[in-house]
Amino acid sequence: MPQIHARILTDAANAVRLADLLEEALGEDVPVAWSEQGEPSEIGTDETLPWAVDAYFDDSTAPEVEALLRGILAGEGDGLDLTVVALGDVDWVSESLKGLAPVAAGRFVVHGAHDRGQLPSGLIGLEIEANQAFGTGHHPTTWGCLVALSRLLRQWRFHNVLDLGTGSGVLAIGYAKVTGERVVASDIDPVSVKIALENARLNGVPRKVSGVVAEGFGHPELSRGTFDLVLANILAGPLKSLASQMRAHMTPGGWIILSGLLVSQASSVDAAYRAQGFIRKDCLTRDGWATLVMRFAPAR
Repeated sequence: MPQIHARILTDAANAVRLADLLEEALGEDVPVAWSEQGEPSEIGTDETLPWAVDAYFDDSTAPEVEALLRGILAGEGDGLDLTVVALGDVDWVSESLKGLAPVAAGRFVVHGAHDRGQLPSGLIGLEIEANQAFGTGHHPTTWGCLVALSRLLRQWRFHNVLDLGTGSGVLAIGYAKVTGERVVASDIDPVSVKIALENARLNGVPRKVSGVVAEGFGHPELSRGTFDLVLANILAGPLKSLASQMRAHMTPGGWIILSGLLVSQASSVDAAYRAQGFIRKDCLTRDGWATLVMRFAPAR
C-alpha cells in the first residue's frame, strides 16, 4: 500500500515535545520519529531548523491524519510548516538490501541473494529475496525475534507454532530450518503470505511452512486449536488488541515472542499480556526497539 511521509522542521528544544504530542494524538499505528538532520533530503531541510519530526502513514488514512497534524500545528502558532510527500508503493526491502551485509542474529544469518557465497560458517542461512514484505533481519525487531527464537529452541521443543504477521516469512522459515517441523505463517496481507511461501521455497522448506491470510486468529486453521509458540512481530497497538485472543489460543506453558514495539511501548504491551496470564521471561532491546519473551501461566 502506498505510504505518506509527513515532516515538521523545528529546533532541538521542541523536537522531542512535538514528537511526543504527535505520538499521543496519532496513536501507535502511526510511527513518529524525531532526528537531527544530516544531508539534505528530498522532503526538505532548513539550516535554521535543524531537527525533523517525521510521521509515516497509509495513503488510505492520509486526509484524516493530515488534517489532525495541521490542527496540532495551528495550536503551536507561527513558524512550523508541515511538508507531506507521497512515497508510493516503494519496494522497501529491495531498497534496504542495497549495500547491506548479512546480519547475524542468534544462530541465524539473514542475507540476500547477493551475499549467498559470503556467509559465516556455523550459522543457519536465511535468504530473503528483495520484495515488498518486511523482514530482512536488518531491523532491530527482526533481529530481536530471531535471537529470542534461537534461545528458546536451545531449551524447548514445540509442536504447534504460529508466525502471526509473517511479512517476509523469515521467522517461520528460521523455525522450520532449525527444527524440521511445520509452522503456520499468517498475515493480513495476501501479498506478504505469497512472498513468505516463495521465500520458504527458496530456503528449502516449502513443505514445512503453510500460509494463511487472516486478521489475528480469524481463520479456521488458527481458531480451531492452540499453539505452544507464537511469534508476532507487528506493532504495539495490534499486539495489545490481540492479548485476549492470544490467551484463548495458547497452550498452558506456551511461549510468545512479541516485537514491532518501541522500548517506550514495551511496558504497556507487557501489562496487556500479564493481565491475560502471561509472565515476562526476557526483554531484548536494540536501537530503541524492544522484543518481549513471555510464557503463558494461567491461574488455576
